[in-house]
Amino acid sequence: MKLIDLSRELYHRTPTHPNHPPVIMTVWNDHSEIKQAGATRFSSKAFALSMSDHSGTHVDAPVHFDSRPGARSIDQVPLENFYTEAICLDLSHVPLKHSVTVAEMEAALKKSGQEIRKGDTVLIYMAVHDRLFGKPGYVTDFPGLSVEAVHWLADRGIVSFGVEAVSPATQGENNYKAHLACGERGITHMECLCNLDKVVGKGRFRFIGFPLRFRGGSASPIRAVAVLDE
Repeated sequence: MKLIDLSRELYHRTPTHPNHPPVIMTVWNDHSEIKQAGATRFSSKAFALSMSDHSGTHVDAPVHFDSRPGARSIDQVPLENFYTEAICLDLSHVPLKHSVTVAEMEAALKKSGQEIRKGDTVLIYMAVHDRLFGKPGYVTDFPGLSVEAVHWLADRGIVSFGVEAVSPATQGENNYKAHLACGERGITHMECLCNLDKVVGKGRFRFIGFPLRFRGGSASPIRAVAVLDE
């Protein structure tokens, strides 16, 4: 068994989507402050955090993009949705700012030699991390799925898909349409993944990405992990 971490680090000013507040990470106390309890002297370290529930590698809850009464918040989504079988499709060749078509998704699936099964998580490698992370274009120039490609995935009964970019679809109207399509079809997606190049061509694997239990949360950071039978 091999574990592959698909999560980015969270740190002060982690790159985030411009619609969300920044990650602020400061020292609350550290080992320079000596404390005393009775006769015992000690020190401790802790951080104070301020961030969006959409910070770092995260999963969106249905309530984020579904305005209908009863749309589930992150604490209401079944844990089984975050512990699934998965495959990764290779679309690393697509240009920046490109909307991936259904035909391109079908070609990537055929090339993988895999099938998409009901209940799967589908990860989509578009080389965003390698091409854009740490650059100004990271929040604007990424490729993503077309709305038709989102529906194509939903038609195959997935519970979730994941991308490396800060959004599942290209910047602007297409991105909001993709979010709305997820709400309409009852699926969700993960953003800001990394290391997807390490699971391309690996066949089927176990995906784990449990969210924090934010009451009423619209999303949550996750520790995304691929479990390979090697």
